[in-house]
Amino acid sequence: MTTPAIRTFVVACSVLLLPLSGHAQTQSTGGQSTFSLYCATCHGPAAKGDGPMAQVLTKRPADLTRIAQRNGGRYPADIVAKIIDGRSPVKGHGGGEMPIWGDAFAKSADPEPASERIARLVAYLESIQRQP
Repeated sequence: MTTPAIRTFVVACSVLLLPLSGHAQTQSTGGQSTFSLYCATCHGPAAKGDGPMAQVLTKRPADLTRIAQRNGGRYPADIVAKIIDGRSPVKGHGGGEMPIWGDAFAKSADPEPASERIARLVAYLESIQRQP
């Protein structure tokens, strides 16, 4: 039987090691490819919170297609960026189960600055918001 702490550690390691499994990024990529590489494992390929790792997490990943809906119809790009880069931690995001992507991107072999990768990811998430 595994404890939540061990399960969280295994999930975090799995997510952080994915880019090392032959998918190293060596040039700038768009937000969708960054999402597919770093986020889809938990949030799912369509960003609906149903990725393959979702079932082992103690908190289900958010449906990222409904960010605007949860914020009165407005997509809060600045808040989304802060959550992704770790400046605005939320439960399950940057606090044990979800890596702080600002740190991960900064330590990556990809020459594109972490801030640009996050900006592309924020723009991609905005583009997939469901209409009310």
